[in-house]
Amino acid sequence: MEFYNERVGGKMNDEKLKKVLLRIQNYQEEMIESLGNMIKIPAISPKSGGEGEVKKADYILNLISGFGFDDIERIDIPDESSPDKIRPNIIVRLQGEDGEKNIWIVVHMDIVPEGDLKLWETDPFQPVIKDDKIYGRGVEDNGQDLVAALYAAKAIKVEGIKPNSNINIAIVADEETGSDFGIKPLIEKNLFKKDDLIIVPDGGNKDGTLIEVSEKTIMWLKIRTIGKQCHGSMPERGINAFKAAMKFGVKVEEELYTKYNKRDELFDPPISTFEPTKKEANVPNINTIPGEDVFFMDCRILPDYDPDEVFDKIKETAGFVAKETGAKFEFERPQFDPAAPPTSPDASVVLALKEAIEKVYNNKPYAGGIGGGTCAAIFRRAGYPAVVWAKLDDTCHAPNEYSWIENIVNDAKVYATLFCKD
Repeated sequence: MEFYNERVGGKMNDEKLKKVLLRIQNYQEEMIESLGNMIKIPAISPKSGGEGEVKKADYILNLISGFGFDDIERIDIPDESSPDKIRPNIIVRLQGEDGEKNIWIVVHMDIVPEGDLKLWETDPFQPVIKDDKIYGRGVEDNGQDLVAALYAAKAIKVEGIKPNSNINIAIVADEETGSDFGIKPLIEKNLFKKDDLIIVPDGGNKDGTLIEVSEKTIMWLKIRTIGKQCHGSMPERGINAFKAAMKFGVKVEEELYTKYNKRDELFDPPISTFEPTKKEANVPNINTIPGEDVFFMDCRILPDYDPDEVFDKIKETAGFVAKETGAKFEFERPQFDPAAPPTSPDASVVLALKEAIEKVYNNKPYAGGIGGGTCAAIFRRAGYPAVVWAKLDDTCHAPNEYSWIENIVNDAKVYATLFCKD
């Protein structure tokens, strides 16, 4: 504990914080057990073939019933696609000295499916501890900081400390598939205020230095190429949809990277990206020229560019290929999230979080941007200056997802340091 004893400023605050940080350290085994129990409950969205979050919400509510929080509220959002017809959200509160100031940690219960089981070395829904890591689907995304936030608040409550600001933890549903049953309706219920400090621990880097303040536009494209099917030995009688799609893919990628080539060092990578990804099967046999072909692109566009202009450029390129090949092109946007206004690197939440991270991890946090999407963008579009932070190896959505045990404990210490700030 010497590091924390030396670095935390303010005598009264220092004494409070020492006790809280020591208690969090002593909670390590309990935190591992709680996270392990959550892994056993696959809270997968009905959109992804699951049952939703009700069972995990029940477990969490039972877990925290004895934590002594000032208020625990469950907000159920109707969802006819769920077996329970609802999607649960949990709000945890600790009252602060200043009832007008609020700190929010926004975490999510839902997880993505396990994917190809052959790529897993362990059962994704049974916790396995190995080499100081805990393995399982959802441990990093978002179990690590869900547990960290709860135990940081518990430590403060058990120590009898009343923080300056109100502490609020939102444990939400549906983050992985659109937030229609989570953050979006909660914002509509006016739970948040414009000057609240809002932290979404759903992204980060290995050394815990990245505080994400901006995200690129996300534009997914489904490109359907329509030609004319014929025998493989007589291509002149048809229009090869697959060949036309390949020509379009090569041409559009080259044109997009050439035209939209601005660099912004806030982001990693610092450029817009336009990548072909998924490819659907066309004909089942080798000796038939396909009359239809479908592939997808994942475009992450810097906020400087109008995504509708980019989309028009894509369709214009398709028109040139259509004239050359005789094929037709149809486009859909399965996901389209224009970049939200960025949070200022000088915002109060950024400065306060920087101080807490540096005190615990002894590093140099910085404000940056990402190409991925988080529900922080939903807050920013609604006018709330939210940030994203956690210390992660970023195994989220991957096989053999894991979380470092020390990250669970130390992220909790970051939140406690933030909560105890005068």
